[in-house]
Parts: sequence; structure tokens; C-alpha cells
Amino acid sequence: MMPLQFVYNILVILVWNSLKVVALFQPKIKLFVAGRKNTFRELESKLSSKKNTIWMHVASLGEFEQGLPILERLRQNYPDYQIVLTFFSPSGYEVKKNTTVADVVVYLPMDTASNAKRFMDLVEPEIAIFVKYEIWPNYLSQLKKRAIPTFLVSAIFSKRQIYFKPHGGFMRKSLATFSHFFVQDETSKKLLESIGLTNTTVSGDTRLDRVSEILKRDNHLDFMENFKNDQLCLVAGSTWPEDEKILVDYINNTSTPIKYVIAPHEIKEAHVEKIISALQKRTICYSKMANGDLHDFDVLVVDTIGLLTKIYSYADMAYVGGGFATGLHNTMEPAVFGIPIVIGPKFKGFKEAEDLVEQGGILPISDYDGFRTLVDNLIADPVRLKTIGAINSHYINANVGAAKLITEHLSTYL
Repeated sequence: MMPLQFVYNILVILVWNSLKVVALFQPKIKLFVAGRKNTFRELESKLSSKKNTIWMHVASLGEFEQGLPILERLRQNYPDYQIVLTFFSPSGYEVKKNTTVADVVVYLPMDTASNAKRFMDLVEPEIAIFVKYEIWPNYLSQLKKRAIPTFLVSAIFSKRQIYFKPHGGFMRKSLATFSHFFVQDETSKKLLESIGLTNTTVSGDTRLDRVSEILKRDNHLDFMENFKNDQLCLVAGSTWPEDEKILVDYINNTSTPIKYVIAPHEIKEAHVEKIISALQKRTICYSKMANGDLHDFDVLVVDTIGLLTKIYSYADMAYVGGGFATGLHNTMEPAVFGIPIVIGPKFKGFKEAEDLVEQGGILPISDYDGFRTLVDNLIADPVRLKTIGAINSHYINANVGAAKLITEHLSTYL
């Protein structure tokens, strides 16, 4: 039988060559492939051999948000170090490639033995930080060989993962290369202990540190002040067609005087126009707003990115999309403002959503009738509205501190 390491390396090469073909037809895969052609050139031109280096690797945008509170603290505490940030996915890299929290931002080359060696020769990190799920055997092997302290932060594990299966020996070996695990919950800690890994701290989710900072910023938006006009407001963020059908049906069939904001995940003009044409209430699109009065409009459709967090600050309740098919989006951003949150039925695997569904701050629905009944009841009961919202803000306040704990541990290696 061939060693699993050999089989893994062959599979990585086959996948990479396949992606090169797919890239000819898929724009996102084209970014994935083309972006990696520049990684080593970028590292060679931008890294200083005279400075020590900290390396963080994230999969995509969500993991970047989890790693960001740690990077910000490291940047502040160790200004003489240079920081290398690598992404696996274009959806993270293309949005954050110009972030100032790192000195070099690049795609992580595919996990071949030669790429891992070349990358490590160039970067020579003092420490390496992987976020949440990122386990790459060849990179971890190189880090282990070079005795570089390596950490997995905001990690969360479940029995479904290969590490805890009889056939998962190869991946368990990679997992064992980490110097320390910072996990989100006790379940993850116990699972790691079940395979002999006890170098673990339950630190919680660093995203809660991130979202808690939102309250300290200026969230004022003139257009939202004008649009809301002191009325009750429901903000629906990161919605998908399954979410939008329910929202549109509700808006069209209710006579309750309430304002609605819909910020769809897909902001291409054709999709936005489809939403607007389906609405029977007075509707304005963000990109087509003039400087006039927004008081008279019932619905605002936001066709830009970067404003949703601030818009949530004007909400009396929120709907977060993705819980019907694609994967639930960020529920913590509206939660920090102490408002009830409505989601679709598929929230398993999202720890914060699971926690808050159990506590009663996040309210799942499975169809239009459930949504209508729930929202009508919340509108009719202002006391319940505030009581449910307080559950969410309390949850965040009670669980901050992960970034500080992790950074203090990392400092012993720098």
C-alpha cells in the first residue's frame, strides 16, 4: 500500500492541474489560479531579510475577521515585526488584499512539498498562526521540521471530521504538529483530548472581540436617519433568493407601518432590479438615491458593500440570510446592537447561532407563515422585542476576550 503522504501529494497536483483547466471557464477559479502565480515574486520583493516575521493563514473572509483582532494586537505590540497574511480563497483575498494590518498579503501556494519548502525558505516566520479549519499537511510538516511554533486559533471541531475517524491517521498526524490549539468550546477540547492532544485552551471565538469594537465606532449614516424617520425598521442582510421571496411576500402583504432595508448578497444590477420589481411598496435603490427626502419610501434596497454593519445599528430587528440553502451569514454583527435576529432553518455548525437559538436571541423560521407570525408578534410586543435583543448583546459582552488571551500566549514566543 502506498504511503498516504504520497497519495496526498499526487492528489494535490492532480487537483491543481484540473483547476488550471477549469479556470479557462470559471472567473473565480481563474483568480484562484492566476493569483498564485505572483505569490513567490511578491514575497521576494516585499519581505525584508532584516526583520522578523509573523505569518497568519486564513481560508477566506470569515476567517480573516476571526484572525483580525489578533493581527491588530500583534501589529500594535510588535511594530518592528513584518506580518505575512495568506489567503486560500479569492473571495477573501480580493476583498482584503490591500489591508494595512499586514505587510504582505498573498495567496497561499498549493500544498505541495516543494511549494511549502520554498514558501518557508522565503518567509522564515518566528511563529505561524492558522485560523479555524486550515490544516495543510506539507506546510505543517515544514513548520515542524524547522521547530517553528505553530498555533490554530478560533478552532472548532466536530465528530464528523476526519481527525476523529478510524481512517484519519494521516490528518491526525498533521494536527499533532500544532504547538497549541485555541478552541471555541469545551466540545472541541474534549474531541482533541480523545486523540491524545491536550495542548488546548478554550478561548472562545475572536470574532466576538471584533464585533464588540463596532459599538465604539461612529455608525451614523445620514441616509438611514432620513429613511428610518424614527419608525420601526427591519434590516435584512446578506439575503439570497430563498430569503428574498419570503421578505418580498411579507412586505407586499402587510399593512403595518414599518421600514425595511434589504441588502442582498448578490448586488448585480439584474438581481437588484428583480427584487425591486417584485415589491409593491414604495421602494428606493441605494445607488439611485438623490439628495432628496427618503421619508416617503417604505423599502430601501442596498446595492453596495461595506455599509451593512452600520445599517444594522438602525434596525429594531434583523433578518440574516443564507439559512435556507447557501450557509448562514454573520449573525454577530446585528447581535452586537441588541436586536432580535431571524434566520432560516439551517444553522447547525454555526456555534454562535446554535448558542443564541438555544438562549432565545436568534429565532429560526422554516417558511413564510413562520416568518409572518414571528415578525407580526415582535412588532406587536415592544417589550418582547427589547428582551430578546438584550439576550444577543449580553452573549457578546460575556464572551469577549479571546484575542487578548491568545495574543498574551503568542507573546511568549516573540
